This record gives sequence, structure tokens and C-alpha cells, in this order.
Amino acid sequence: MSPAIRRGLYKRKTKETDIRVTLRLDGKGRTDVTTGIPFLDHMLDLFATHGLIDLGVRARGDLEVDQHHTVEDLGLALGSALDAALKDRKGIVRFASLAVPMDECLVTVAVDLGGRPAFAYDLTPSERIVGEFDTTLMPHFLESFARTGRLALHVAQLRTGNPHHLLEATMKGLGRTVDAAAQRDPRRRGVPSSKGAL
Repeated sequence: MSPAIRRGLYKRKTKETDIRVTLRLDGKGRTDVTTGIPFLDHMLDLFATHGLIDLGVRARGDLEVDQHHTVEDLGLALGSALDAALKDRKGIVRFASLAVPMDECLVTVAVDLGGRPAFAYDLTPSERIVGEFDTTLMPHFLESFARTGRLALHVAQLRTGNPHHLLEATMKGLGRTVDAAAQRDPRRRGVPSSKGAL
């Protein structure tokens, strides 16, 4: 019997944003992403492409104010869709980490899909604005993703350089580690915890 398809759908509508995210694990990395922030579209495309996650995103936000509400709510929505796709998390590998080189930059991304949100981040981009994206919002996006995705996420800068490369390495690593940690381990019957519960 083939394993069940793992997909999540999340919609979030407030006075500030209107967001719909569809996510399918074990996919082919297909993307259809429109956020109104081209650099963020690029980052989400990298996440999905390298994680072999099929991802659809439609987002409208109050970008005339600034990018903050859209970026934060996208993180919340993406994490919620991942949480829905993981269901009870039985049989998954749970942990993964990867050091990702992007030309002169080197970033390590580590995740634990064990159900407890935590976040640590020490990237220091040399410029605040990349394209039209405010890089100070990246840790807020990732923290929001970790909170609703119910995962621990650590992002460590091993070698800095071009800020675009630094964030590219981060999102490629995030896709790869989420994919690796979410893989089903055929040897495991229940949840990956010595306590018997996540």
C-alpha cells in the first residue's frame, strides 16, 4: 500500500494580509508563488525547489505600509501548512542539519521536527536591503515559521559575504533539512521520541 500523501493547506486573512498556502511534502519542487515581494518569492522558490516540496502561495498585504505584516504572516502560514502536512509525525526521521555553501558564504541550518518550537539565528547580512527586501525581517519570518510549524530551527553563519548569497544558502538549507527530517523511516512505528509522545 502506498503511503498517504502529506499535504497541508492554510488560509489567513486579517485587516493587514490575505494569504493562502498549499504545501505538499514528497513532491517535485514545483512552485507557484506570488507574495508582492519579488525577493521573498525567490526565497520561497529556493526553499521548495531544494526541499522537493510542492508549494503554492498567494499573498496580498499592506505593502504600502511596509513589508513586515506580509513577511510575518507568510511565515505563520507556511509553518501552519507544514504542521498540517506532517499530521501526527509518526515514523519521521525528525532531525536534520546541513552546511550549505553559496559561493563565498557558508551557512548551517538544523531542524528538529519534534513539536517544540525554538529558534536561533546569527546571520549578519552586510546590507539591510537586498533588492527591495528588508533583511532584518528574515529572522522574524523564520521564527514565525518555526512557531507554527512546531519545530526547532537553528541558522548559523559560518562564513559571510554577499547578503543575497547568505539568505539564498539559508533558504536552500531550510528546504533540504525540512525534507530530510520529514522523511519516513521504515524502521519506525510510532513517533521519534524515547518518551513515546512528541
